[in-house]
Amino acid sequence: MAADLGELLVPYMPTVRVPRTGDRVFKSECAFSFDSPESEGGLYVCMNTFLGFGREHVERHYRKTGQSVYMHLKRHVKEKATGAAAGAVPRRRNGKVFLDLELNRDFNGEDYEYEDEAKLVIFPDHFEIPLPNIEELPALVTIACDAVLNAPSAYKKQEPESWEEEIQVSRHARSLRQLDNGVRIPPSGWKCQKCEMRENLWLNLTDGAVLCGKWFFDGSGGNGHALDHYRASNYPLAIKLDTITPDGADVYSFEEEEAVLDPHISEHLSHFGIDMLQMQQRTENGHHTDNNARPRVSEWEVIQEAGMKLKAVFGSGFTGIKNLGNSCYLGTVMQVLFSIPEFQRMYVGNLQKIYDYSPLDPSQDFATQMAKLGHGLISGQYSKPPMKSELIEQHQQKGVSPRMLKSLVSRGHPEFSSNRQQDAQEFLLHIINLVERNSAGSENPSDVFRFTVEERIQCCQSRLVRYTQRVDYCIQLPAPIEAATNREELLAYDAKRKEAEDNMRAPPEPVRARIPFTACLQAFTEPENVPDFWSSALQAKSAGIKTSRFSSFPEYLIVQIKKFTFGVDWVPKKLDLAIDVPDFLDLNRLRASGLQAGEEELPDLMPPIVLPEDTRDNSMSSIDSPEIDEAAVMQLAEMGFPLEACRKAVYYTGNMGPEMAFNWIIAHMEEPDFAEPLTLPSMIDPGPSTSDIPMGTASLENSPPEESVSILTSMGFPRSHGIQALKATNNNLERALDWIFTHPEQEESDSLSGMADTEPNGNTFSNANSHSDSTLSPDRDASGPRVKDGPGRYELFAFISHMGASTMSGHYVCHIKKEGRWVIYNDHKVCLSERPPKDLGYIYFYRRLSSS
Repeated sequence: MAADLGELLVPYMPTVRVPRTGDRVFKSECAFSFDSPESEGGLYVCMNTFLGFGREHVERHYRKTGQSVYMHLKRHVKEKATGAAAGAVPRRRNGKVFLDLELNRDFNGEDYEYEDEAKLVIFPDHFEIPLPNIEELPALVTIACDAVLNAPSAYKKQEPESWEEEIQVSRHARSLRQLDNGVRIPPSGWKCQKCEMRENLWLNLTDGAVLCGKWFFDGSGGNGHALDHYRASNYPLAIKLDTITPDGADVYSFEEEEAVLDPHISEHLSHFGIDMLQMQQRTENGHHTDNNARPRVSEWEVIQEAGMKLKAVFGSGFTGIKNLGNSCYLGTVMQVLFSIPEFQRMYVGNLQKIYDYSPLDPSQDFATQMAKLGHGLISGQYSKPPMKSELIEQHQQKGVSPRMLKSLVSRGHPEFSSNRQQDAQEFLLHIINLVERNSAGSENPSDVFRFTVEERIQCCQSRLVRYTQRVDYCIQLPAPIEAATNREELLAYDAKRKEAEDNMRAPPEPVRARIPFTACLQAFTEPENVPDFWSSALQAKSAGIKTSRFSSFPEYLIVQIKKFTFGVDWVPKKLDLAIDVPDFLDLNRLRASGLQAGEEELPDLMPPIVLPEDTRDNSMSSIDSPEIDEAAVMQLAEMGFPLEACRKAVYYTGNMGPEMAFNWIIAHMEEPDFAEPLTLPSMIDPGPSTSDIPMGTASLENSPPEESVSILTSMGFPRSHGIQALKATNNNLERALDWIFTHPEQEESDSLSGMADTEPNGNTFSNANSHSDSTLSPDRDASGPRVKDGPGRYELFAFISHMGASTMSGHYVCHIKKEGRWVIYNDHKVCLSERPPKDLGYIYFYRRLSSS
C-alpha cells in the first residue's frame, strides 16, 4: 500500500510545497466564501498556495491553476451526551491535527465536543488519503502536511506586524512597597498636588500622590510632576486615574520607562480605598457616576435598545458581522453599503464573473473580497432560522467574519491595520476611495454618493465674487450648542459640575444637549470667514466670506453630525448631543444658483510671490540652519518620540505648532528613516526675481519637497493643487496652505487619494475628495467623476451610532430600514428594532425620493 501511495503522488510531487517563513496558511476560511472546517463540506487547503477553499469553490481553483493536491479539513461539532461532566475539556480525536485552528467561539466548550479529521484529496478524481499516514506517504509530503497542520493561522501571522507592542508585567508589581500613610483617593474631583491640572492625572502606587503627567505614550499634556516625583522618591509605578475600570487600568513604570501590567492592581488600589469591582466605566462626558445614585439611561443602553426583548431576524439581508475586536466600525459601514442596490448589483450580481476572473490569490483582490462579504450578507446562507426542534431564544446568530476583507483594505494604513477602535466616517471614506480605485472601466457603485458643491467667495471690500465647484461625498453638519432647547438646564449643570470639582465631590447627573436639526442646517448654511483672504481685485489681503451650496444632489446623501472635538490630550472627544433628525429631508432650497445678475467676478489673478531680499544670497545658510520651533520639538520629544523625528515633524509642517507636527509623526512613524537626522532637500535656483515674473504667473522652476506635498495631500487637498501651491510660495508650507484656501478655483481633478487620512475640519462639507472643476456638469464624460443630479428630497433609511467618549474607543451599531421596519445590526446580532434612537446617531444615510 505504501508503494501504491508513493506512486500515486509521484506526478504531483513538484506541486507540493512545505510552507516557508512568511507563507500564510489559510486553514480557517475559504477565499471565496465563509466556509470553514466546521462547514458541512469542510475546507480544502491547496498544498502549493496554502489558500483555503470551500467545497463549492475548490474545483474553480483546480481548473484555473492545475493544482491537484489539497488537504481537506473537517471539524465535527457534537453536543455532549446527557450527563457529561460540566466543565470538562472538549474531547478531540486526532487532537494534534488542528493544533492551531481557532475554535468557533459561538460554541460553548463545556457543552460541545470536537472531532477533527484531515485527509489529502487528489483532484480531479477526488482520491482521498487519511491523515496522519506517516508510514505510507513520501517524506516530503509528510513534512508538508505536518507543517500545514501546525502552521499558525494566516491572521495570527500578521499580529506581530501590528505597531502595538505587547505590554509586559512590571518587575516591581509583585514586590511593590506601599506606604501606610492613610491616603484615601476620592472617586472624582482629582487635581494635581503641585499645580491646577485636572487632566492626565497619575496616582503613584507607593505613596498615593496624585500628580500630572507630561510625556506619556498617549500624548496627553501636563507639567511633568509625576515624573519629578519619581526622580525624587524612586517610587516606580503609577496608574492613570481616569482609566480605572473593573477590567483594569493603565499602569506606567517610570523605572522601566514603558506601560506595564500589574497583576496585583486590585490589591494595590484597595490600599488607597479604591474598590475596582465597584468602579464603573466613565460615562460619555468623561465623569464617573456614583453607584448609589440613580443614573440616567445611558447612550449605551438607548442605542443598543438594551432591556427590550428584541426579536431576532434571519434570512437574506439579515446576516450579522462578527466583531474581530474593535472592528465594529467596519461592520456597521459594510452593512449600510450592502443595503444599497448599486453595491449589491456591482458585487453580488456580478459574483460569478468576479470569481471567474479573480487573480491566483483571491485573498488579495478587492473586488473578490467585496463580493465575498456582499454574498455572505445578502444570500441568507449564514443567517438561517432555528430548526423546529430548537428554541429561538437558544439559537445563536453566528454572522460572518470579515477577517480577509479587513486585512486587505487596512493593509498599509497606520490606523485601520491596528486593533484599535476607529472613526466609522473615516473608514467609510476610505472604502469609497478603494471602490473608486478598483472600478476603473466598470460600474462604480460609489457614484451614488457623489455630488458637486458650489463655493461662493466674496471680497468684503470690493464686493466682487468668485464661484468654484468641487466634488464631495459627505456633508458635515455642525452641532451648535448655543441653539440647544435645554440651554438653561445645561448652564445649571455646568455650574454644579464646577462646584463639585472645586469641592472634590461626585459630579452631578449629566445633562444631554438637545439641538434641533433645523439649527444644524442653519449653521451649515451660514457664511464663514475666509482667513487671510487675498483679493485679486485689491491686490492685497482683505476680509472674505464663503458660502457653500449644492450644485447637484446625490442619489444617496451621507450626513455626518460633527459630534467630536479635540481635548487637551489631542484625543477626539464626543459632545453629548441629541438631535431630532427627520425621516424626510428637503434640501432644494440649498440648490446653488451660480453668478447672479449684478454680481461681478474677481479678476483671475494669483497673489504675487514675495521672497525675502536675502533669499538667494543666504540660500545655503538657510539650509544649514533651518528655522525650527525648538519648544515644539521638545514638547514632542517629551512624549517619547525620537528627537530627530520631532525636528523633522516640526520642520515639514512649517512650524505650525505641536498638534500639526504630532499628526505628521503619526502618519510617518512606520517609515524606515523615521528617526534619522533631518536631511533638507537641495536648493534649486529660484529663477528670475519676483519683479521679472508677470502678474498672474505662479511658477518657480523648482520641484517641491515630497514631504511637503505628502502633508498637503494628507489634509485632503489634491496632489496637483498642493504642488501648484508650493511652487507659488517657494515651497513654504504655511504660505502654501494660505494660497490653497484663497485659490480654490485652481484645484484640478485628481485621482482619489488621501481620503482615509482626512480629519474632520471646520468646513461644512467633508473635503474627503475635493475636486474642483468650474465646468463640472451633472453628467460629465468618463474622463472625470460622474455626478448624477436630481431633486433634493430624501428619506432616511439608515444611520450609524457611536457609544463612548471618543472615536478611539467605544462601540458602533447601525439601524437600517428594511421592508418598512427598522432593523438593528449589533455585530453578529440582527433584530427588529423597537425604538430606533435616531436622535443619537453619528452618520445618517438618506435615499432620494422619487419625483412622482
